[in-house]
Formats: sequence, structure tokens, C-alpha cells
Amino acid sequence: MFEPVIAPSASLLGLLQRGRGDGQLHALAADRAEAIAALEECVTRDPRADWQVESRSLYYARLYMELEAPLDGIEDHLHSAEDLVTDDESRTGLALSVLGHLAAYGRRDALLMLREYAATGANWAWALDELALRDDDRGLLLLGTAVLDHFPPGPEGDAELREFIRNAYEPRPWRLWAAYHPRVAAAGEQSPFDLWQRQINRSGVTPGWSTADVLAWADQGELGGLGADAFLGRPDARPEPPRGTDSPTGPDAVDRRAAAAARCLTAVVRPEDRPALLEAARDGLPAARRAALRYLVEQRDPAAVELIEAAAADVDDRMVRAALELLGRMRGPEVLAQARRWADPASGGADSALGEAAVQLLADAGEPEDAPLVVAGLRRWVSVRGVSGTGLGSLVDGAGRLAAADAVPVLRHIYGEAASSELRGRAARALAATDVHFPEGPAVECLWDCEESTRELAARHVATTGDARVLERLRRLAADPAEEAEVHAAVRGRLTAAREYGR
Repeated sequence: MFEPVIAPSASLLGLLQRGRGDGQLHALAADRAEAIAALEECVTRDPRADWQVESRSLYYARLYMELEAPLDGIEDHLHSAEDLVTDDESRTGLALSVLGHLAAYGRRDALLMLREYAATGANWAWALDELALRDDDRGLLLLGTAVLDHFPPGPEGDAELREFIRNAYEPRPWRLWAAYHPRVAAAGEQSPFDLWQRQINRSGVTPGWSTADVLAWADQGELGGLGADAFLGRPDARPEPPRGTDSPTGPDAVDRRAAAAARCLTAVVRPEDRPALLEAARDGLPAARRAALRYLVEQRDPAAVELIEAAAADVDDRMVRAALELLGRMRGPEVLAQARRWADPASGGADSALGEAAVQLLADAGEPEDAPLVVAGLRRWVSVRGVSGTGLGSLVDGAGRLAAADAVPVLRHIYGEAASSELRGRAARALAATDVHFPEGPAVECLWDCEESTRELAARHVATTGDARVLERLRRLAADPAEEAEVHAAVRGRLTAAREYGR
């Protein structure tokens, strides 16, 4: 998928790309043609870095309704020449979701567009899911033959059909078609047996049942194809054939094997095995070292903190990443005490990888006294990396959890600049806990936000007096059938409270 290019936060396009509430308000006040152009740019070039955690479709669909915007831009996007050469769902998924919401709002043109794309488009499965939620039985029945044409006749096509029916997000169309298409009925009946057969036919090498065997098994891939027997010095060792398509020495494969080995260790380790585990955690081969270290961390072994510190200074980047990831799982007074030492700027290591991981730990599990360290870490992150990165959300959450009022300026900056609506929502939650002006400030804008959880937060905190837009927006959300149940509950509670206050 292409890397989204996000416009400045002060521009109309930048606000809409971010899904901010002010984006809708500015679009309604802007020149209509300019607003529609910006809206089409967002829908046809998905601005989200991760569509699985960020919402936009209902936000954009509402704006289409408010602007009474035509759907020509979406239609051109769906039927462009690019649709003939790629079936990447990220290219058209957002546009199809927007059409689904518009169909639910009664836009007949959106419904017809979904039907046409489900019959002919590359990402037809997504369009079918949208129709399964919104179309009537007659409309779905008329699509049956066109959808079946996506699966060629013969054993291979039938297998693909069974797989698709088994994994269908919305089974309603397939249940309807089963009554009219014998091929669908047969595929639906066979699918459970395919799954059962795969489950009983699973094969693979498993470790022996001792601590040494498990540690050796963890590093089979690191031994150039030799198995655990070779590691244990057995003369009859033979190279093992590769299983699957993953490289046996790739970082993901090593991580998976180390995690599996750590789980096995919980079943086989005896008290007398501790010296072997400590040795493996200090000097073992990569996967065995990670497995032993993970086991010791999960068992809260007294040596785990020292071992984590040593691993975090290792020359192997993979070992460093594993150690820092394990540090985030650690809990307890002794661990927090060490984390405070690592995260303290006075120690000189606060900007190291270990220092940053320690701040993350304090954000997740620290105590009120740790708020200054978390705020300092949050400021340092933003000054160095800007408003991005996978660890920023934890620091934001920590500032809110610890009610760190000193974090309000940087939290407001993150709220305004974040390209990720998921991160902005986390900043809004932190502001609700730290900023005394949140109810009459950011909470008002959040009522128009693209994220349902952010709208719910706003409905619970917004001041219902002082801004005439608030009560009107709450009423519109309460009456919108497309709104989520949690938002409806919060909105109606505030409206009831506002009526009682006005009596």
C-alpha cells in the first residue's frame, strides 16, 4: 500500500485526512466545490496508516450527506484501470465502506454502485460484505451468478469457494444463494469437513520433554538446518527438511520458536534446572537465550532484571529488541525501582533504548510519583520523533493514567497534529483526565470526531452550556441510526441530564 501523504493540520484537507471534528465544521463552512474535492481526495486515497485501528468511513459518509455531494469521484476511482491489475483491498476498501454507510442513509446511487462493483470489481468481496448488511434479499439474489463466476469450475475453483464461504465475514448472501445454487449448497456442506481434515493432519517436530531438549529445539533454525540431536551431540543427527515457506533463521521464525519454547519450559522446568536457564539467558544461542529469559521474566526470577539489563546492551539487535519487549511485561516494586533509575535523566541513560523502555514501563505500571519521568519521556519523544511511533501511545496513556497536569501542553500538541485518529483519541482521553478546560475546549470538537470512542468520550465530558452547537450536535447523534450504541447511550444520558438541569 502507498504511504499516505498528510497535509498540514491547519488545512481543510489535513483536518479531513486526520478525521478531526474541526474538519467537518470547516468543510461545511468552506466553498462547497473545495470541500467536495478534499473529501474525494480522502476517500480515494485512504489517509490512514493502519485501517484496522482507525475509523473514517462513517465520518466521510456523514460529510457526503451534509454536502449533498455526488459520487462521481468514487465511481471513477472504483472503475479506474488500476482495478484491472490489482486486487489490493486497501485501494478501494475505504470507498466501499463509505458507500455502505451512504446506502444505509438511503442513497440509492451508492447501493447501485456497490451492486455493480460486487459483480465486476477486483475487491468484490468487500462490496459484497457491505451489501450483506444493507441490501434486500432480492438484490443479493440477483448477484449470485456474477459472484459465483469469480470461482472457476473444477476442483480448484470449488476448493476456493469452500474456503471463501468458510471465512466469509457476512454469511447471509451465501445462505440465500444455497437455496438456488447447488454448487454453493455443496460447498457450504463440505467446508466444515475441510477444516476438520486440516486439523487432524497437522504435523511438525516437537521438543523432547526436558529443559535441555526444549532449549535445543528453540534453536534448530539457528543451527543451519541441524536438529536438536546435533545440538545435544548425538552422532546420528541429520539435516531436517524445511517446513513451510518461512525462513528458519528469519527474525520472525526465531521469535515464534523462542515464544513456543518459553511456553514449553513452564511445563518441564524443575528447580534444579535454574542454573542451566541462567546460563542460557546469559550466553545461549539466540532463540534459546530469548526463551530462557522470557521464562525467567514470567516467573519473576530475582536475576531477571540484571539479565534484561545485560541483554539490552548486547551487540545483537534482535536480542536487544527481545529484552526491551520483555521489560515491558515485568511488574513489581523491584522492577519499578530499577526502571526509575534507567529512566532518570540524571543517570545519563534516559535517551538510550533501555531508558526509553523504562519510561514505557513507568507509563504502563508506574505510581503517581513517576509522573514527572513519564512527562519528561513524552516531551523527549515528541521533540526527537515528532507525533508518530509505536511507543508514543503508551506514553500518552500513562500521562492520563497518572493525571500528569504538566503534560497538558504536549498532549494538546499531539491531539492537534497526530495523523492517526487512534492516537488522537488516546490524547483526548489523557486530556480528559488532566486538562480542566477539556469539557469546554477539545471535547466540543470531539463530538464530530471520526472515532466512535472519541465521540463517546466527548459526550460524557462536554459542557452542555456556553456553546450552542453542543446540544444540537448531541441531539443529531442521538437521532442518527448509524451511530454506535455506546455513543447513543452516552449522548442520551447527557441530554437527559441537560433537561433536568434546565428545569
